[in-house]
Amino acid sequence: PVTAASIVVPYGHVIGNEKWRGSEVAQRLQGKVRLIFEDCLGLVDFHLSNRTCILLISEADMVAGDEFKRRLVRFRNASSLRGIVIVEKTQISDQYYLGVQKLVVLELGMVLLPVVNQGEASQLIIQLVSFCVREQSRDRGANPFLRRQRAQLAEPAVLQTVQQIPGVGKTKALLLLQQFGSIHRLCNVSLNELEEVVGQTVAQQIYTF
Repeated sequence: PVTAASIVVPYGHVIGNEKWRGSEVAQRLQGKVRLIFEDCLGLVDFHLSNRTCILLISEADMVAGDEFKRRLVRFRNASSLRGIVIVEKTQISDQYYLGVQKLVVLELGMVLLPVVNQGEASQLIIQLVSFCVREQSRDRGANPFLRRQRAQLAEPAVLQTVQQIPGVGKTKALLLLQQFGSIHRLCNVSLNELEEVVGQTVAQQIYTF
């Protein structure tokens, strides 16, 4: 299977791909989240309860060649799930990072979050699970239009990704997301549109990046 689209994740749980059993990231998740392992997740590494999937690209994956890129493209082409790509950015893998960033963010329109090790990756997954629980609790009976808007602006993964852009802090990241709505749209706006939101200097930095 390409994805775990048919799997229903229990509320507040994480389903992990069997290949991560015994890994550092899995050990650090144990006791912090309710983690279940399955061997039928296909391309997905971790599946959260709000149709969000984590695809974890390790240092070893990047050094080994382009197989991880083919996995990302196959996931993006075949899945309706929301994919978040967590990349282990170390001294060894740093030389490959810009290429991965271009593929994930610009070509595939997915969220990319760099981490320094698997311990940091596990912390990020715990935060995302916590966000999923809050989002699902709040969504019950809420206005669907407001729910989509709130989720998009408040999602920590999206906000953190925008803050990776040089010259953009939390305040400017929020302004950009409020104005343009998504990272994909932000990647395609003109320099003039950016200047109206964040001013000429920062707009040029964003546009160049």
